[in-house]
Amino acid sequence: MLEYSDAGGALGRDMKEKYRRRYRDVLKKAEIECPPPEKPPGKAKRGRVKRSKSRNLLERLIKHEEDVLRFMESEHVPFTNNLGENDIRMTKVQQKISGCFRSMEGVRMFCRIRGYLSTCRKQGISSSQAMTLVFEGKLPDFAGESSPYDKIR
Repeated sequence: MLEYSDAGGALGRDMKEKYRRRYRDVLKKAEIECPPPEKPPGKAKRGRVKRSKSRNLLERLIKHEEDVLRFMESEHVPFTNNLGENDIRMTKVQQKISGCFRSMEGVRMFCRIRGYLSTCRKQGISSSQAMTLVFEGKLPDFAGESSPYDKIR
């Protein structure tokens, strides 16, 4: 959305409404392409009719429109949740590779290191720079005088 950066990081009300209308128009077209399932005639089967994965997604996008478009309303909400997913992914990968962590102390160390590296990455410090600072006994500039990592020890 070039307009977002042109607006200095915030969309005006008109632009928000424009994109909201486009969002709804796309969902209306999707409803035509993927209509709700109907009960087969003559069948006395009870309960809900099974929906496809695409229909379930469509219904969630309609129901949770405010949540999906929240990034347009709040500058603190990112457009994607990639950073959050990436933070969790390495823990899951480690767990899958080894089957589990051997001890709670190992979990704490792994999470402390991953948290430190993730925070550094989000602050523009590469992993190699971050580890170099650790081995030199220094804190990154964003940590200031005292670091939250000092309290965890």
